[in-house]
Amino acid sequence: MRIVVPIKAVPDLVEEIDLAADETGIDREYLTFVISEWDAQALEEALLLKDAGGAEVVAVGLADDPDIDQLLYTALAKGADAAVKLTGAGAAGPSGPSGTRTADRAALLAAYLDAQPADLVITGVQAADDLDGQLPSRLAALLDLPHVSVVIGVEVGGGSATVRQEFAGGRSHELQVQMPAVIGVQSARQAPRYAPITRIRQAMNAGGLSELAVPARAAGDGLVVRRVHRPEASGKAEMMTGSAGEVAGQIVGLLRARGLVKG
Repeated sequence: MRIVVPIKAVPDLVEEIDLAADETGIDREYLTFVISEWDAQALEEALLLKDAGGAEVVAVGLADDPDIDQLLYTALAKGADAAVKLTGAGAAGPSGPSGTRTADRAALLAAYLDAQPADLVITGVQAADDLDGQLPSRLAALLDLPHVSVVIGVEVGGGSATVRQEFAGGRSHELQVQMPAVIGVQSARQAPRYAPITRIRQAMNAGGLSELAVPARAAGDGLVVRRVHRPEASGKAEMMTGSAGEVAGQIVGLLRARGLVKG
């Protein structure tokens, strides 16, 4: 069984985020990039399937994503069997506030998968810098494959996959989908495994990262972000100073003033 896991590089949210001058996205020039947290969950779910049944796991990224080499080597260090970076004329689609637009990203991945099909495509259900959740469904539509998203567990057998899908309020149910299929993962059955820097360096020294030019493919219409702006401040924090007793008195006074404490 061959499993392909698309990987996206997103800004590290622990850093200060500034808006671009045209207010259509964020300034990405000086940011550090990390693997999308949902793609990390998707990779872990694929590796769990490999551990259980000997699947081949291939991590795939776009050359236009910042720091993508490091992320793909990290996937190899975690246990992926191969890593592919998609390059070429088709890999430089129009940019949006989150880099390559989701529609173009799906088209590039579909072009790769047309040439090198997979039994399962397991991708993150969304990414922190777009949150539109469109990649799994768009990719499935381009490949004419069944698709399930918001998945929290995958098991395979007999040419089909049994997936557990999560709903609001902690509810979930199971679906059976025929393979090949595209799965959008919300969370893996266990936390993503850690790859120490020594193992990542070993993966770099060993190679295993290949580049592949993919042809351009029509992406179709997609979401267009007209403006990004910071939320308007509706209030502010009040800092209390003094001894523990003085601060406690201030808190009680504030609660009384708002009618939350009587007496």
